[in-house]
Amino acid sequence: NSQSEDRDVHVSRFCTGLGCGSRCSMARPMTDSHRRFLQTIMCNGMIEGSKAQALHRHCCEVHGVHYAHDRLDEFLGVINAHLQPMFMHIRKGVSEEDGQQHYALVNIAETDITRMASDYSDNELELFRKAMDLIVDSENGTASSTDLLNLADSLQTKKMKKKETEQVLQRLVQDKWLCEKEGDYTLSTRCIIEMEGYIQRTYPDLVKVCNICRSIAIQSQMCENPHCGIKMHIPCVAKYFRGRTDPHCPSCNEFWPHEIPELTRPPSQTPSPSQPRSVKENTAPFSQGSRHKRLRR
Repeated sequence: NSQSEDRDVHVSRFCTGLGCGSRCSMARPMTDSHRRFLQTIMCNGMIEGSKAQALHRHCCEVHGVHYAHDRLDEFLGVINAHLQPMFMHIRKGVSEEDGQQHYALVNIAETDITRMASDYSDNELELFRKAMDLIVDSENGTASSTDLLNLADSLQTKKMKKKETEQVLQRLVQDKWLCEKEGDYTLSTRCIIEMEGYIQRTYPDLVKVCNICRSIAIQSQMCENPHCGIKMHIPCVAKYFRGRTDPHCPSCNEFWPHEIPELTRPPSQTPSPSQPRSVKENTAPFSQGSRHKRLRR
């Protein structure tokens, strides 16, 4: 439709215009390889780490730029320098489900739930806030569907019926703010990456960083030594204690009493070096007329 086409043109013009202004004169100039990478992540919103590596290689090869497999962070640094005046940033985070790295394009000017105001009503945002409260305050970083549905009666803005609440929760999952598995809800990787600052400010006594990967830990295990109390993500626990029959806290050396999960690998994701799979990418030339769909943010 015309609205989608206008958005496509806007994204393309945004990417084409980056690197041309005086505000970024001190930064290294952006090449078409940088703009192609940015345009693709704007379309996808978030990209898993191995796909980001493959996309980096693809963008460099398509535009004849030297590719170095260990220079992704440096490559993204150039893009982020040009995004800074727009208060945007490509940020790296870790999935609490499998420990895999992800890259997301985030708005650093809006650091709390108000960033969602254009997509959700006031009572829907209140429901999300209360859902976050339950999830963060839980022992294992999850909240049951029953507990979340019961929140509808405690809303101050406007009460919701059960069916309405179910529909809002489904939207939050579809928009990748929440994850749902077998009736239990968790904060999604996207939510944690984009709302990291808000989560740390709102729950300073509940949220700690993982002792291993240094990202905030919600689904985690905690050292039971009252003078220690470090947290580790479940995948980080599995990796750190792999092969150890007598696990001890990496910080205080007290015995680690929790069950050590098995290290499970996600399904094989080995995209072709020349074209990353499952990543929507625009192959049209970078021009004001090129069209590129952007998912609803």
